[in-house]
Amino acid sequence: MGGNEQNYVNEAFETNWVAPLGPNVNGFEQDISNYIGIKNQFHTAALTSGTAALHLALRMLNVGKDDVVMVQSFTFCGTTNPVSYQGAELVFIDSDLDTWNMCPLALKDALEHYKNRSVKAIMPVHLYGMPAKMDEIQQIADEYNVPIIEDAAEALGSKFKNKSCGTLGEMAALSFNGNKIITTSGGGALVSKNKHYIDQARFLATQARDEAPHYQHSQIGYNYRMSNIVAGIGRGQMEVIEERVAQRRANNQRYRKFFEGVAGITFQTEPSNDYFSNYWLTAILIDPNLTGGISREFVRLALDVDNIESRPLWKPMHMQPVYEGTRFFGSGVCEKLFEQGLCLPSGSNLTEKDFERIFIALVKIFKK
Repeated sequence: MGGNEQNYVNEAFETNWVAPLGPNVNGFEQDISNYIGIKNQFHTAALTSGTAALHLALRMLNVGKDDVVMVQSFTFCGTTNPVSYQGAELVFIDSDLDTWNMCPLALKDALEHYKNRSVKAIMPVHLYGMPAKMDEIQQIADEYNVPIIEDAAEALGSKFKNKSCGTLGEMAALSFNGNKIITTSGGGALVSKNKHYIDQARFLATQARDEAPHYQHSQIGYNYRMSNIVAGIGRGQMEVIEERVAQRRANNQRYRKFFEGVAGITFQTEPSNDYFSNYWLTAILIDPNLTGGISREFVRLALDVDNIESRPLWKPMHMQPVYEGTRFFGSGVCEKLFEQGLCLPSGSNLTEKDFERIFIALVKIFKK
């Protein structure tokens, strides 16, 4: 917490705005819009989760049965589940080695294969805060006339060519879950330049209640609106977003310095100056062929012995039991990333003592 979150929450209690909607919700939405772009250029709907935001984005594009949505396979199920909610067909796209995100070449192959089908959306993910190759993805999307929904859940504060992640597609989802770069304890947002999309998303997120003195509904809606209390936490968090980004990037630099000269360790890295990652998580690949047999799992378990949590990278969604038999386009880059990848402790509140413990454990593992 940054310090002012409690003040906004207290204000919500003092004014009795504790339900969904209210001044904090309005203020939080404006804070996000102002942060990611030029004032009044982007519109934001504060919601219960990033998954809810993606679900509403698909509703805005009228995605339904017999439609196809192309999604980055290397991601969390929060990206893919909303497509299943809508009954659409998921087509999974491989990653590239530069960003670990959606591979433009694999995307083009998939779009060519499905050119006679109704492809309603392309969903790249800015994994661990690293921007995807949005110029190439957008060029291909334009060629096939398919809109882009960005999953920027992990990428608030990241930029591509000096434009904020979340502003590069038709719509984007942000997440404020407890582990994100900023948090509302749980929550998310839908962002778009298109005000109609955001207005309609707010309507659907409040159970699609029609304008009437009684409860009347002409569409199926959802209980997806953020409450005024958690939005107060978000308002306080937005005051320290730049500090949080700086802390995560500083964590990343400390790990890079530690692993200098250690064979077989590579980092998820900004490919060029066009990319600015918030490095929400510091992620590495461990090649046992170059580390003398030390594998991802060996490192994870050894850290765990010292009560230091690390995690494998996301298991690609096309490898998940729930999506068995789903089409996948690519050469298996994301499978190798999963096999060798590890997320290191990356919290904004890591202390010198924490890093001392982490590095002592890593020294034992790598005999550095």
